[in-house]
Amino acid sequence: MSGVEHPLIVRLNAETMPMTLDERETLALLGGKVIEIEGYDEAETIEAVREADAVMIVSAYLHAPTIAALTRCRLISRIGTGTDKIDIDEATRRGIFVTNVPDFSTEEVADHTMALLLAAARQLKLFEAAMRRGHQPKHVRDMHRLSTRTLGLVGFGRIGQAVAKRAAGFGMRILVHDPARTAEEIAAHGATAVDLDTLLGEADYVALMCPLLPATRGMMTKREFAKMKPNAVLINTARGELVNEDDLAAALKEGVIRYAAVDVYGGINVFAPEGFPTEHPFFAIENMLMTPHCAAASVEALEDVVRRGAEAVVEVLSGRWPKHPVNPEVEPWFEIARA
Repeated sequence: MSGVEHPLIVRLNAETMPMTLDERETLALLGGKVIEIEGYDEAETIEAVREADAVMIVSAYLHAPTIAALTRCRLISRIGTGTDKIDIDEATRRGIFVTNVPDFSTEEVADHTMALLLAAARQLKLFEAAMRRGHQPKHVRDMHRLSTRTLGLVGFGRIGQAVAKRAAGFGMRILVHDPARTAEEIAAHGATAVDLDTLLGEADYVALMCPLLPATRGMMTKREFAKMKPNAVLINTARGELVNEDDLAAALKEGVIRYAAVDVYGGINVFAPEGFPTEHPFFAIENMLMTPHCAAASVEALEDVVRRGAEAVVEVLSGRWPKHPVNPEVEPWFEIARA
């Protein structure tokens, strides 16, 4: 199948994640034009992408009205894993591929999840603060050998499985709740399949590993926190919107659970180019460790994701079926060679 001659490609989030040399060189193979914008303003975005043959996106939103304005787009390439900010249904209705890079940061997010777990287990935030005051705490509560503890994984995709492998190295008991996985699949990784309430009631560490879907949005509320052990820890390296953040703040303040270690947020835009305000309730909570959505970051991962995001554009605009379509059921409006 023939590709697109001299295509127009719009690269969003050009300030949040500037284009790399590898990315530019990969797209240059198409001999087209690349427009770089941030894409915070929807009207500006619509005007920029209207005649684009492909749109590349990191963390901006592509709502239905924006996608509906596309007149000749063949591909929306997500430079990353999650696609919850893209209206995939609208893209599919219009015959537009949506692709992602599903495995670029599996190792990094699994490492970061374990780093948060270890920091909570060994109470590093408390000890670091005490050290800077010239003080050694004499009585430390809730510090236990990890081989006596239980980890509950909510979701068991690539990252969840990688976390389970790491936790097993510490001798932890591992429980998993994932309706998409059979008990046999979970057992093959040395873990035990349970329902969510059982996991919440038995786990000392609850790690959210699931995607953001209508069924999982806001799944952790005061009801779920009340089912957890009082000395339990919540870890979230998945999506901030999985958690009702007001309920989590209250649970931490009131001692419903002991601690939280979080890398993702629903109410804090850590990608704001001028920085972000710190009035969110989380900033006033001592028994919480926060990192700024950096779990996926490493030199290798960032090089990998931008290159592969650009390669998806080259594939589709050259007339080839992409390697990682999020909507494989799409019926493209243009001719393309099937995989």
